[in-house]
Amino acid sequence: MPRYLLSVYQPDGPVPAPDILGAIMRDVGAVRDEMKAAGVWVFAAGLLPATSATVVRAKDGRMLTTDGPFVEGKEHIGGFTIVNVPDLDAALEWGRKVARATTLPIEVRPMQEGHA
Repeated sequence: MPRYLLSVYQPDGPVPAPDILGAIMRDVGAVRDEMKAAGVWVFAAGLLPATSATVVRAKDGRMLTTDGPFVEGKEHIGGFTIVNVPDLDAALEWGRKVARATTLPIEVRPMQEGHA
């Protein structure tokens, strides 16, 4: 069965207030439990702030290391979930549920097969 990456687009800035974040995390946990019960959940993780990122790239035969995310923007990948579902429609339905739970945009992207 194909795997899909559900990426959470998180805005830059402070973490929501505890009462707001608590409700969001409760809803995220409910969706995760639903994914597990449906047998589609593979793996999920939240990421530390984008300021903790380091980008490594090759340029002109040298390796360059830069602090922070490579792409400048007002949002970053804040976390992700990998699901194992029959098709894009099923992945999009899980993406909708995650978007409702997180209150954030979710990118749904198929993963290449045959790669570890």
